[in-house]
Amino acid sequence: MKRSPTYNLAQPTKFHPPTLSSPQATIPKPPMIALLQRVTEAKVVVDGNTIGAINAGLMVLVCAEREDAEKQADDLLKKLLAYRVFSDDAGKMNRSVTDVQGGLLLVPQFTLAADTNSGTRPSFTPAAPPELGRQLFDYFVAQARSKHAQVETGSFGADMKVSLTNDGPVTFWLKTK
Repeated sequence: MKRSPTYNLAQPTKFHPPTLSSPQATIPKPPMIALLQRVTEAKVVVDGNTIGAINAGLMVLVCAEREDAEKQADDLLKKLLAYRVFSDDAGKMNRSVTDVQGGLLLVPQFTLAADTNSGTRPSFTPAAPPELGRQLFDYFVAQARSKHAQVETGSFGADMKVSLTNDGPVTFWLKTK
């Protein structure tokens, strides 16, 4: 297995910025990605059959990148469940999906990791390989089900038809640090 490069960030100064040559420190791993949409309803259909559906809640597209691990999944789920995108009595976005007991529809989507910086065709090199992506998505779903009452999912690797009614619209791109 190829080792990640390491970097010395231990003693930068005003005159000597961090170097990229020492094995003393490592750069943090990239985050998992979630694109969440507040919905009044959402569903996923595979081969003409509805495999996951919710009423009011969050439809979340989830993507793992190459260096992601369970820690990134845990961090993302913690943020997702606490993220305040639902209105309180004063009309401010001050309530989470947990607070409103809304549904979660989790849909795997590796294309969120696309590198679109050059050319006219996206590169999916940053995305986790399929086996790692599936493992992390399954882990993310299992953790979500252990912490939230209503969790539905799409199907990893399937040709899915996702439909939703976006409420607002309210859409956020979440990454953990």
